[in-house]
Amino acid sequence: MSTDLARQLSALRETVAHLHGELTRYQLVAWTAGNVSARVPGQDLMVIKPSGVDYDDLTADTMVVCDLSGAVVDGGGSPSSDTAAHAYVYRAMPEVGGVVHTHSSYATAWAARGEAIPCWLTAQADEFGGEIPIGPFALIGGDDIGKGIVSTLAGHRSPAVLMRNHGVFTIGKDARAAVKAAVMCEDVARTAHLARALGRPTTIAPADVDALYDRYQNVYGQRPVAG
Repeated sequence: MSTDLARQLSALRETVAHLHGELTRYQLVAWTAGNVSARVPGQDLMVIKPSGVDYDDLTADTMVVCDLSGAVVDGGGSPSSDTAAHAYVYRAMPEVGGVVHTHSSYATAWAARGEAIPCWLTAQADEFGGEIPIGPFALIGGDDIGKGIVSTLAGHRSPAVLMRNHGVFTIGKDARAAVKAAVMCEDVARTAHLARALGRPTTIAPADVDALYDRYQNVYGQRPVAG
């Protein structure tokens, strides 16, 4: 392993370990469930959480490096049981730099119902560009979950999919973006649940969804100043 690659992996292990703390901070996971992974830029490698390890015990050193077939390349533990799913997403979607899986309560309740979340909120239009779609049921351990993620999100603006009877998977340009999508997915799912409990929510018109999505993705936030 070259010095540059070793340095790159060390930094990415730190990042992925830190981002797992965001899952517990926003109460998106329970016990040892859930995981974050990150693609190693320029390499057919990813860094992912080890299987069945308490969140309090996760450190940069416990993160596992795998190739994009899911085989362990570096690390002393077994990788997440969702490794094959993450690997499939990276192989099929080269633009994806991070994948996250949670069982966050409200979003997973929609998944248990087998129901997409309609776009009732401007915040959802901003982040997801429309509904948060429902994906197929798939067993854990192989790449069937990954196939379901890819087939559902292909051509879709949403970075989140509710896998039927399972939970949330999100993608992003990097692992931090995928974590943000997981946080926002649960926030939207909770508000949508409450709105429907109170009555009949109003769906935002498609043209308005497009306008909100474009503004948030291309205008909102700080932008580099020319010169």
